[in-house]
Amino acid sequence: MPALPRLAALSRLVPALAMLTLLAGCAIAPPRTDDPLEKFNRKSYAFNMALDKHVLRPVAVGYTKVTPKPVQTSVSNFFTNIKLPISIANNLLQARPSDAMTDTGRFLINMTVGVAGFFDPATKMQIPLKETDFGITLARWGVPEGDYLMVPLLGPSTFRDVWQYPVDGYLFDPISYFERNHKIHWGQYYIPEAVYFIQMRAQLLDADSFLQTAYDPYAFVRDAWRQNRLNKIYDGNPPADVMLKLQQGQGSNNQNQNFDPAELLKEQQQWEQKQKQQNNSGKPSSGNQ
Repeated sequence: MPALPRLAALSRLVPALAMLTLLAGCAIAPPRTDDPLEKFNRKSYAFNMALDKHVLRPVAVGYTKVTPKPVQTSVSNFFTNIKLPISIANNLLQARPSDAMTDTGRFLINMTVGVAGFFDPATKMQIPLKETDFGITLARWGVPEGDYLMVPLLGPSTFRDVWQYPVDGYLFDPISYFERNHKIHWGQYYIPEAVYFIQMRAQLLDADSFLQTAYDPYAFVRDAWRQNRLNKIYDGNPPADVMLKLQQGQGSNNQNQNFDPAELLKEQQQWEQKQKQQNNSGKPSSGNQ
């Protein structure tokens, strides 16, 4: 992300969190299930989507048309690798030294054998990628999630996860460090960051069809993002009761501990469709239109 101003509070916060790595175990905070900022979030979402429609997506489409697929893969590999110090630092803050060592191994192998990270021999060597961020670090230490927040320009987040932008972006991101330590006359040192965002958007082009078929794209993005974050916090295996609590905030009455994501998504869509019908009619839906 672009270089951020120095924040004295952050310089005191991170060393304090680093000392927590001496402790054993983490208390993972439960998710929030409501959306009290929905009115603001929907406006922010509309702004982001307008920006995407008129600027980001056309640029990403043009990028994919003029850039050969192998080059796109190499660019993606480079940015995945160059940003690994973010995961390494956060794995240490989460008291996960083995994951930090794994990411360090990937980083060093790809930076050398992989020619500055443009190739990915570490994956061929079956060295897993242990991506994480400061929002997940806070979650693992029991910091409450707070309200869901659609951040203008940046997208879905929460009051807890939004801290990853200043902390990871300023303290741990090598690209940000590079930008801050070079004099910028014409903004040329921001080119790598711009290419990074274009590449990220290009990778999401195939997902556009999901939003086009969703009757409420905002709710689709919100709930998909929340579930994705839970998967990351719990290493891809969130407890059923945690997922059920998330869905209960959307009107699900399913208390069955045999977690079925497809069934819960169906219930969520039915509930939101009912709410849409009520809003259009101005009265509770009776099932007769």
